[in-house]
Amino acid sequence: MTNPATKLLKWYDANARELPWRAAPGVVPDPYRVWLSEIMLQQTQAVVVAPYYLKFLGRWPTVQALAAAELDDVLAAWAGLGYYARGRNLHRTAQAVTEAGGRFPESEVALRALPGIGVYTAAAIASIAFGARASAVDGNVERVVSRLFAVTVPIPKSRPKLRTLAVSLVPLQRTGDFAQGLIELGATVCTARSPDCVACPLSDGCKAFAKGSQDRLPRRVPKQERPTRHGVCFWLERSGQVLLGRRPPRGLLGGMLEIPGTPWEAKSWGQKSAMEFAPTSADWQSVPGEVRHTFTHFHLVLTVMTARTRSGGNLAGTWVALDDLETAGLPSVFAKVSGLARAKV
Repeated sequence: MTNPATKLLKWYDANARELPWRAAPGVVPDPYRVWLSEIMLQQTQAVVVAPYYLKFLGRWPTVQALAAAELDDVLAAWAGLGYYARGRNLHRTAQAVTEAGGRFPESEVALRALPGIGVYTAAAIASIAFGARASAVDGNVERVVSRLFAVTVPIPKSRPKLRTLAVSLVPLQRTGDFAQGLIELGATVCTARSPDCVACPLSDGCKAFAKGSQDRLPRRVPKQERPTRHGVCFWLERSGQVLLGRRPPRGLLGGMLEIPGTPWEAKSWGQKSAMEFAPTSADWQSVPGEVRHTFTHFHLVLTVMTARTRSGGNLAGTWVALDDLETAGLPSVFAKVSGLARAKV
């Protein structure tokens, strides 16, 4: 294959999507903006990230501003992006960088020492923000490289080889554009289904295309089926307010607001056992329907109980006005619970 980097960069210059975090060719990108976008883009599509990114920049335009923010405000602004540990780590990294003088480290090794920055994100920041000869290998890049070199060993076993092959493609110049170009190619042309090989700038040297096997690569070890867990949420209203709790600082949805409820277990809850976790004694009524939500490692099915109270001043939790719920920062799963409960109350 002749000059794959040159071909890819030429294609990228002509076809790159306009995204709010992308600097124009020849413009040195702001490391803060690169880092912010890369954290948000972890396991989240660009179309979802864009409005969150712009909202964050408008509110916290510098790493120092983000470091000075209250964690609750950051988590509330993050709500809806999922994987909430990223929001907590975002705040921790902003504080660490600010305490170190406000400059992000430039090497992959130093970047990986910061909270929430792994191998891929460190390589992306190093190449895009600082011009390092690094290869950011995400799912899009894995797919492109697997097909380009016809790697038939299944993922994840093939990942070390894919990383080595990806690094071998990185040019000496425009490393950041190349990294973004490879990701862009996988996202828009070398897609998981029905890749558009005619439009691909690298198809003349693609071994999978030559063999007609592009649709069958990359191979993956079959994922185990996600288990299903069950829970009950208790929606308690008082004078136009609803009672919210706070999840433990560590673990799933750590530190986020929640609608009080039972633990999430493998078996469905009986009404009697679920009531042991109700925030107070009241005339609890079951809401028809259920909330379904999928996390990385399991599916969740929630049923909802509703009640009203005139007192409740000494209950554990926080009373939030119903009109303020949309901006309170409820995680998506509890926003779904809120929608079900308010439709039936």
